[in-house]
Amino acid sequence: MSTPPIEEARKALKSGNFSDAEKIYQEILLVKNGESQSSSLKEQLVQKQEQSILELGQLYKDHNKKQELVDLIPKSRAVMGSFAKSKTAKITKHLIDLVESLPDSLDLSIEITKDCIAWAVEEKRSFLRQSLQLRLASLYYRKASFLDSLAIIDKLLKEFKKLDDKSSLVEVQLLEAKNYLSLKNFAKSRACLTSARTSANAIYCPTQLQAELDLMSGILHAEDKDFKTAFSYFYESLENFALHDDESKSIIVLKYMLLSKIMLNLVDDVVQLLKNKTISKYTNNRDIEAIREVSKAHDNRSLREFEECLKIYNQELAQDPIVKSHIMDLYNSLFEQNLLKLIEPYSVVEVSYLAQQIGLSTKVVENKLGQMILDKVFFGVLDQGNGWLIIYEESQADKSYEISLDLIKNMSKAVDLLYERASTLN
Repeated sequence: MSTPPIEEARKALKSGNFSDAEKIYQEILLVKNGESQSSSLKEQLVQKQEQSILELGQLYKDHNKKQELVDLIPKSRAVMGSFAKSKTAKITKHLIDLVESLPDSLDLSIEITKDCIAWAVEEKRSFLRQSLQLRLASLYYRKASFLDSLAIIDKLLKEFKKLDDKSSLVEVQLLEAKNYLSLKNFAKSRACLTSARTSANAIYCPTQLQAELDLMSGILHAEDKDFKTAFSYFYESLENFALHDDESKSIIVLKYMLLSKIMLNLVDDVVQLLKNKTISKYTNNRDIEAIREVSKAHDNRSLREFEECLKIYNQELAQDPIVKSHIMDLYNSLFEQNLLKLIEPYSVVEVSYLAQQIGLSTKVVENKLGQMILDKVFFGVLDQGNGWLIIYEESQADKSYEISLDLIKNMSKAVDLLYERASTLN
């Protein structure tokens, strides 16, 4: 059977005849190598079929043909029987990448990856299977199925440690650290990150992977409220991501850098950073705009501006759990400062008046005041019947109690000593 020229399919694509292009690609995939063919002809057919699978997959992806793309993966396995194992792994991963790039395809990607893992096990392709299992663990992490992800990671760690595969170990340990961070188990996350860094020090670590390690270090230091150290790690991470022109990651890291400066109350540094040549190209991004507005609200000590900022940029500030955690700390701190400033001149004040001044509902302000009283931020009581806040001056500890206790303690010792001596006389 003669092989149709792949150039015909490409010409059909350029002219917009997608169905014709698809048909030609399919015909190329159906051609089988003859036993009498020379090795050069066999190699040419393999190359044509490889290109056909990749280009057909791209065609389905560009036209959002989800089902056709999914069906192509098992179909391509029959063709790839004569391919080298490395080539088969490359094509399989590429097709899964195309499925992942489709909108709302996370669950589908998980199912396809599972199917490919089962095929790799059947074909006894250990390296491909391990690579796909790492991908599956990453997909589970994205889906927030952290325990499923950790179950796969646990098995992979044992395998990679036996093989002494340091480069794969770094990736797995880093993913493990991310899972534990999402589960709020910061101690285990730090331990996993330390292991990942130790493994990375034993090999040449690609700059992009090093950037991921620095990013995780910065996040964990920020969780410990050590924003100065966190900023330095974020800066290193941004430089490495910028080398690879990874704009999406660079914007995330820059957002964390600016937030670190705000948490350190260095709002002027935020302005200076955004004027930096390497950073200025990201300033038109909505995520960076959101952080810039937060810094302005914080600098003005305006809770109303802060509230407006949270409403306008809700997706940019609330969807990222790292940013959300620190923004809420910042909000609570600003809320408390505003309330303390308002109540300072009064011994009794109406809660409704405070709510009016601060620009929030009476219930929200009342709840916050109650929390502050319980946390002993100030001394007072809420008279809910009248809607008043009664503020007391900080009570001074009466030293006479301590003196009395010391006196009783010493007298107790003296009585015990006299009793011991009296018992010896008997």
